[in-house]
Amino acid sequence: MIEHETRTETPPRRVFIKTYGCQMNVYDSDRMVDALAPHGYLPTQELAEADLVLLNTCHIREKASEKVFSELGRLKELQGEKRAAGGDLMIGVAGCVAQAEGEEIARRAPMVDLVFGPQAYHRLPDMLARAESRRHLHPSLKRAVVDTEFPEEDKFAHLPAAGREATIARGLTAFLTVQEGCDKFCSFCVVPYTRGAEVSRPVAQVLDEARRLVDAGVREITLLGQNVNAYHGEDASGRSVGLGALAFLLAEIEGLERLRYTTSHPRDMDDALIAAHRDLPLLMPYLHLPVQSGSDRILKAMNRRHTAAEYLRLIERIKAARPDMALSGDFIVGFPGETDRDFEDTLAIIRETGYASAFSFKYSPRPGTPGALLADQVDEEVKAERLHRLQELVSRQAAEFNASCVGRTLPVLVERVGRQAGQVGGRSPYLQAVHLDGSADLIGAIHQVEIVGIGPNSLVGRLKVKTAA
Repeated sequence: MIEHETRTETPPRRVFIKTYGCQMNVYDSDRMVDALAPHGYLPTQELAEADLVLLNTCHIREKASEKVFSELGRLKELQGEKRAAGGDLMIGVAGCVAQAEGEEIARRAPMVDLVFGPQAYHRLPDMLARAESRRHLHPSLKRAVVDTEFPEEDKFAHLPAAGREATIARGLTAFLTVQEGCDKFCSFCVVPYTRGAEVSRPVAQVLDEARRLVDAGVREITLLGQNVNAYHGEDASGRSVGLGALAFLLAEIEGLERLRYTTSHPRDMDDALIAAHRDLPLLMPYLHLPVQSGSDRILKAMNRRHTAAEYLRLIERIKAARPDMALSGDFIVGFPGETDRDFEDTLAIIRETGYASAFSFKYSPRPGTPGALLADQVDEEVKAERLHRLQELVSRQAAEFNASCVGRTLPVLVERVGRQAGQVGGRSPYLQAVHLDGSADLIGAIHQVEIVGIGPNSLVGRLKVKTAA
């Protein structure tokens, strides 16, 4: 009797990633999945079935580290439950909080297996292997693997390309990081200390990734960077290429229909990029260009290195090149020393610019930044009152902008089935959500849509039917 050998395949392990903060963290989380895929990890949206949980953290918001430790407390309970049932759960903390507070996380949260910053996630498989080798150690001897160095190597060159299935799963729109880090050193911002100096990816690398995305069905790409318009990647001949020139190269990719970028700094908005907005139809007429304050005194204290008048002149140049441009901005209220006069200057620049949308925050000190050391901190009640007034103003402007779209016909990239039966949804050139009656076969293409109404958080459209000539 011949006995046949029975082979059993090792079941895939599951990774759950919780992403905090900006679009770049969303991109980074996707690339962590790509880095782990060759090592047997599949992504999951169900925390309970995860073998590995990664918290991809952001240091921009107030009390960011406290929120991370609170989440780790909940994960410790889940880890204990899994071990009691004969299983296990590995825990990692990634991103900007990890970069800023790596050793402190390892000390305060001994259940954590690995801690790594934004410049190290291409080394995630190696870190994970090292952490797994320590699992057998007694808790008093086990220590998290910590990697918060700023390496000289290009992490993007060491990351595997996303598998076709993973790329397709990302849908019709995708993020693509082209630049990281910041050399501006605004006094309120922790980014230079957590992401490092400005680094741009080579042109060929960006174009290759963009082509892979488009080949997988992506129709709209958003280029990402802490200062994305400071992009200066090298081409094959070693020449420095700016974001405007990069946009022209991306426009040559057949099948790419829309291009966006975020976040920009006013000082890096050069003539070539403005000309690209004028000459490239696929570059969307929607620009996020933070100013933070309308007071020259506060802008100087923030180390923004531009004045309110210079910002307004820049807006004039952009709108002259692209008259249908819509603007988004960032504002910080209650920066140390901000007076009522300074705040009124901020409201004035908002009124003069006119924003389609904006993000606004109360100032909160970030450890290690110059702003945290400034005297004359503004009272919390004053900050709250100013924030309320500012948000009321930008909300009115956003509503007015949405109302101005009624009666217009806009190209809408239809991305999904709507919430209501017989309805689909997509995005306008201005990033507005648009829903309209239509069948699922509209998904995946740009359609001309007449805007007929405004919903609470979206526009209501009607498909324009082409008439025979």
